[in-house]
Amino acid sequence: MTEPMPLPVDATRCPLCGSDNRCAMEMQKATGEPQPPCWCVSETFTPELLARIPEAARGTACLCPACVKSALAAPR
Repeated sequence: MTEPMPLPVDATRCPLCGSDNRCAMEMQKATGEPQPPCWCVSETFTPELLARIPEAARGTACLCPACVKSALAAPR
């Protein structure tokens, strides 16, 4: 039995919840318009949060602000 082909990763969607990740780099690729620095440059990404990103999406799709905020608010 063969495994199903993995779906392509959508770089504009959060790999954890599927919401728009508001990635400025992806917006610039799509529009060709220069963008201000991405929201993520001023955020903290814990190792635990980064470990939750599916392997196929690592280095391909950014998290969304809501998932980052939720992870930072969660007790450790």
